[in-house]
Amino acid sequence: MTDIPAVKTVNCPTCGKKVVWSTEQRWRPFCSERCKMIDLGDWLDETHRIAGNEVPNNGQGPED
Repeated sequence: MTDIPAVKTVNCPTCGKKVVWSTEQRWRPFCSERCKMIDLGDWLDETHRIAGNEVPNNGQGPED
């Protein structure tokens, strides 16, 4: 009796669809390019952010 390797799946972070985690899945962890681009847009719009302290502007940044 041969053991069948378990197929690892994850949920697409954008739509929740099951995605097989393998090198053949081009957009992993997303299910499609569309979901990947939606996520990128959320980061660019700052809908997604990583919590942290505000970095003070010391007069050398683009805000001057």
